[in-house]
Amino acid sequence: MLSGELRNKVDKLWDSFWSGGISNPLTVIEQISYLLFLKRLDDMEVLAERKANRLSKKHESIFKSDKCRWSVFKHFAPQEMFDNMMTEVFPFMKEFGGKESVFGKYMKDAIFLIQKPGLLSEAVQLLDGINMEDADTKGDLYEYLLSKLSTAGVNGQFRTPRHIIKMMVELTDPTIEDKICDPACGTAGFLVAAAEHILKKVTRPESVFTDEDGVLRDKIGDMLSSEQWRYFRKDLLHGRDFDTSMLRLSSMNLILHGIDEPDIEYADSLSSTYEEKNKYTLVLANPPFKGSIDAGDINSSLKKVVDTKKTEILFLALFERILDLGGRCAAIVPDGVLFGSSTAHKNIRKMLIEENQLEGVISMPSGVFKPYAGVSTAILIFTKGGKTDKVWFYDMQADGFSLDDKRNPIEANDIPDIIESWKKCKEDREIEPVKEDKWFWVEKSRIIDNDYDLSINKYKGIEHEEVEYEQPEVIMERIVELENEILQEIKELKEMMKI
Repeated sequence: MLSGELRNKVDKLWDSFWSGGISNPLTVIEQISYLLFLKRLDDMEVLAERKANRLSKKHESIFKSDKCRWSVFKHFAPQEMFDNMMTEVFPFMKEFGGKESVFGKYMKDAIFLIQKPGLLSEAVQLLDGINMEDADTKGDLYEYLLSKLSTAGVNGQFRTPRHIIKMMVELTDPTIEDKICDPACGTAGFLVAAAEHILKKVTRPESVFTDEDGVLRDKIGDMLSSEQWRYFRKDLLHGRDFDTSMLRLSSMNLILHGIDEPDIEYADSLSSTYEEKNKYTLVLANPPFKGSIDAGDINSSLKKVVDTKKTEILFLALFERILDLGGRCAAIVPDGVLFGSSTAHKNIRKMLIEENQLEGVISMPSGVFKPYAGVSTAILIFTKGGKTDKVWFYDMQADGFSLDDKRNPIEANDIPDIIESWKKCKEDREIEPVKEDKWFWVEKSRIIDNDYDLSINKYKGIEHEEVEYEQPEVIMERIVELENEILQEIKELKEMMKI
């Protein structure tokens, strides 16, 4: 979590943006992101220079001029810094990677809206004190900025907490062999987490080190071949979104994480114009829950599965379509998807169970997405194709943060147990829970009998009831005793009738 001091500085900067005429929260975040991107580019350049010096190699700078470097222009006076930003720095950033690159394509319409030299200088000085090499600090900063978006967007989209993203990535365990997609990618949080997970797995333990700035370097990827590195940078990750602001943010995010040419494309993933299918081996997503879509523009392939305008249902049908056979998916859905009684709700659940392998349902507490929304949600994990025999349920009650709007850190946290229990049950599907466990199996036949209802309350507690079975001889003794009691009662009744 950010320190109180840093939070106060961010709050002050936010107020300064507001006073400076930039009142749209998303616009503020976008402008700050541009500055963070420039700072991170310079940090990366410094690392590249150090490496070249160590290896006695010539280094070619990514900057067209030193005036574009953060470490240089941060020392300028406010007016000089502003003039330099408008004439040198921002034009350089808009064309970074080339006008025809993915980044250049989405940056061409970008506008630098900080029009007051004093505000720019204040923002630069604040951000300069943040160690962008520290992934946690950088992530916490983004989360705190995004928390300023106190409500979900008009299409029902809101940020996914990083610890939930990391949990979903751990559960699906992506590898360099995967082809990963998020068709509602936002700022590309899932894609970045998947990339970091893979790099950590392919880094030799002896290669891990702490650099000159005290930053742990454990995502080096030195076990990857040159061909695998090419694949990692260009073909591993794929993001789609219909918000150009999000596409700019996601492109910057991926570039800063070593994805040189990210496959980030503008697409309304549910529309008739988006035709991808049978392509990906892993889908990670938190799609919009309450989006509005023109019924006439819904892709016909999705209509064949579910005839509805509800985006949370349509996205599940989309995930199944774009996955290749054997591909897996972890997606966040509102609880209504689990128990909704409409034909579309029932059909999507039936499709997941009868035509795929529905592996897991993780019920999450309603406060996970506060302050954006208090809606109860769940994570569905399934594999395209295969056979569902039983489904793993987990009743998450705590995620390490308070479930109110403040979301302060707390000790209670089920996430480590979720990951450990999931991996244990993946290895041995015959294992059974003990009384203390928050997970349990539900047989497919029981789910069918309940009209494909997947709400955890339908099954919670029943699997945890412990029945004490007595030995056969004890049972026989009780039967004999019961028979004798009945015979005695009959005898007494006959005696009474004689009287």
